[in-house]
Amino acid sequence: MIEQEDAHNDTYGPGSPRLDDQLCFALYAAQRAVTAAYRPLLEELGLTYPQYLVLLVLWERGEMTVKELGSALCLDYGTVSPLLKRLETAGLVRRERSVLDERSVSVRVTGRGAELRERAALVPGALLAATELSGGEVARLRGELRELAHRAQGVADRSRSRSNWGQPPT
Repeated sequence: MIEQEDAHNDTYGPGSPRLDDQLCFALYAAQRAVTAAYRPLLEELGLTYPQYLVLLVLWERGEMTVKELGSALCLDYGTVSPLLKRLETAGLVRRERSVLDERSVSVRVTGRGAELRERAALVPGALLAATELSGGEVARLRGELRELAHRAQGVADRSRSRSNWGQPPT
């Protein structure tokens, strides 16, 4: 079960210099820990965590462009391209240039990549068991993280459109 900090002990504030009071650090530490927990499960599949994410999107959505894939994963082309190169070298995906627009490259899972899907489907359950999180806890966390991401993206979007970052919206 996830322990919640006592609301009366909450020292988080805009001027708090303590590392442990920073939301960004809690998210960073959690992301590193979760990725580390995935590592041994994915090593059995011969995948890194980012490669696993690429395959998840392709298994779910089918063939798509590199640009669409990057957008789905919130990654830029310079990050996605080397991932795809390694997956293609491993025989798990295939990239093809569009005959209509040579700037566009589509990506699809190969037969070998499709075969890996069944084994990869066991990973989320194994992670739940290892972390002792319930399905309800995971659903709640996922919902809260999506809401945080949505709000933070709104802040980022507003900051690009005006210079008074951090000010309440008018």
